[in-house]
This record gives sequence, C-alpha cells and structure tokens, in this order.
Amino acid sequence: MDLETSDALKAFTRRYCAAWQQQYASDPRSEELYGVPSPCITATGEDAVFWQPQPFLPAQDLGGVEKAIEIALQPSLHTFYTAQFAGDMRARFGERTLTLLQAWSPEDFLRLQENLIGHLVMQRRLKLSPTLFIATLESELDVISVCNLSGEVVLETVGTRRKTVLSASLASFLPHLEPHL
Repeated sequence: MDLETSDALKAFTRRYCAAWQQQYASDPRSEELYGVPSPCITATGEDAVFWQPQPFLPAQDLGGVEKAIEIALQPSLHTFYTAQFAGDMRARFGERTLTLLQAWSPEDFLRLQENLIGHLVMQRRLKLSPTLFIATLESELDVISVCNLSGEVVLETVGTRRKTVLSASLASFLPHLEPHL
C-alpha cells in the first residue's frame, strides 16, 4: 500500500467529516446512497443515509482491472480505491468543484472496477494513453484522473487527448482539496 496516498486520503476524509459535523451537527449525509447497503452507514433517515468511513475489509486491490486489461496500474490507484469504504465526497481544488469517488461497499467496488475497465478499453480503442478517473466534475465530459504512465493527477476531457496536469501525484493532490458541502 502506498502510505503517502493512504494518509492523504484519510486526512481529507477526516477534514470532510469534521466540516460536515461542524456545519450540520451530524455524520455526512447522502440521498443518492439511500437504500444501498454499506458498512459505512451509521444511521438511516427518511430519504438519506448518514455515514462514516470504514476500513476496506477484506483487503483487496485493483488486480482484476490489471488482469482484464493486461496492464500494471500505479500503486497509488490501488491505494486510493482500497484504503477505505466511504461515500463520495464533494471538494474544491482551486476554482474547480469535484466529487471524489470512493467505494461504498464490496459490491460497489466490483461495479467501480467494471467502470474502470470500460474506461480503459475505450481509451485503448481511441489510442489514448491510459488514465483512471478518481473524481467527476459538473461537466459530464470532464473528469479528474491519474495518468497511469506518470502517476500525475490530470483534468481530462473523456475520449480526447486534452489533459491538464493538476498535481505530480495523488499524494500531493489530496492535501489541496477543501471539503465542499
């Protein structure tokens, strides 16, 4: 496990949960995840669940993605998606508002891997360098990804060669995120 990435992700998650607690006096709340089982759920309301991050057990990695695509993934990506179970978290990076993606449960982790495989297959067909998304933006065409060749965090337009480097690594990107509730 890439400890720098793990520590940076967990530190952001703590900041996110603390900001939610300070603003709403509760655990983070999600309407989108209502009715979806997860080890993260601390309470269920009428139309939402409340959650806290939980250890990712049993320990796993993105080996299924690597095997399906026949590619070795950046260690930081394995860590990012398997350091914890948590809800997706909205954040700001500079002027950009994003939703940091997380696995909600073991079942969600399987779905996430399928989506990553689909993304990589599309890139291969289009002869684009491999990236794996870690966050979405308001525009459905733009995502924040990790370049699998360099480990850099990039803003990319899906299906194009348009990329802007945001940070040298996930470990250096995550500390610059500010919770956006």
